Amino acid sequence: MGIEQAPTKQGKESARGLRKAAAAEERKVEAEKGSELPKGADRFEERSRSSDGKSAGEKQRD
Repeated sequence: MGIEQAPTKQGKESARGLRKAAAAEERKVEAEKGSELPKGADRFEERSRSSDGKSAGEKQRD
């Protein structure tokens, strides 16, 4: 759920905290890796392929 979509103040604060934590974790991983993680469609493709070696398109055709 996005920050704007949260129905309560507590939900909005939780969403902000989650987003901050995810960004911090991403920066940490990028620092350890020494390069940026893929963003957008490239990241989707990388995550899809990493799970079983098939791209998203290959999975849909199967």
